[in-house]
Amino acid sequence: MSDNGPSLLRGLIKLARPTHWSKSVFVAIGPFYWLTDNTPDNVWVFIAEVFTACAAFALASSGCYVYNDLADAEVDRRHPRKKNRPIASGVVSVTIAKWYGLGLFAASGVLIWTLPSEVRWITGAFLLAYVINVTAYSEFLKHIVIADVMSLSMGFVLRVLGGCAAISIAPTTWLLNVVLFLSMTLAFGKRLGERRAMSGDATTIRGVQSQYSDDLLRMVVVVTAVGTLLTYAGYVTSREADFMFYDFNLLWITMIPATYALLRALLLLEHGRYDDPTELAASDLPFKVAVGVFGLVMFGLWFFVKPS
Repeated sequence: MSDNGPSLLRGLIKLARPTHWSKSVFVAIGPFYWLTDNTPDNVWVFIAEVFTACAAFALASSGCYVYNDLADAEVDRRHPRKKNRPIASGVVSVTIAKWYGLGLFAASGVLIWTLPSEVRWITGAFLLAYVINVTAYSEFLKHIVIADVMSLSMGFVLRVLGGCAAISIAPTTWLLNVVLFLSMTLAFGKRLGERRAMSGDATTIRGVQSQYSDDLLRMVVVVTAVGTLLTYAGYVTSREADFMFYDFNLLWITMIPATYALLRALLLLEHGRYDDPTELAASDLPFKVAVGVFGLVMFGLWFFVKPS
């Protein structure tokens, strides 16, 4: 077998950006919080439906990445890191990439079709809205200051809505607000990280950077980060009666790793260590430890300190 075969296969895998499938955890957030207060008749069917929705959004996101890379190939070739992407580097041809993207979208649609009939249409509608939003971002929203970040943030909100739709539940306002503010914080932080990584010449890789400034990005990062923490703090306060132990709200403990993880991410983006929050989350050990501690504390409180 020629080297072209393995190289193409590796290129196709890289083109799908499987490391970004971790973002599909947002699909499961709503169902997880619902599960902590409710017991479905068949928990394994429940888990299977949530996993199916996560996989469908993951494959759809990969399809969107393929077409985004097709559109950005010329710009990516001028980026110090993105120039190695499969299409920009020539490992995957334009024709193969187009068919590959269609295949990913088709696989995503098949997964949605396997969901129960009463939820597949609304879940599919949120998936379609997600794809339309990403397409709109790639085509024109990425060139409009503020709207570019709002579009990226709505991608995460639509994941949450799709996950809730898959099991026919309504997301809480707390959840939607935290996800919106958190995703905006990381998206604005990514813009700031790009400026650091490119030493102030970020307009060569992202035209909208000409409309941002370091001071503006620092300000909106702080505003949205404060919004994230205050909204989550409000949620913690709202559940005080459920986790009270000797007049102390045990859920407050989760504020510590949550605050550290968010501020750690902002620190690394500010210093230009990363220009992509997804790579940061996958590579930075202190950040991963903080997220792990948050998850363990939440799991322990929900399943061993029974809510009233």
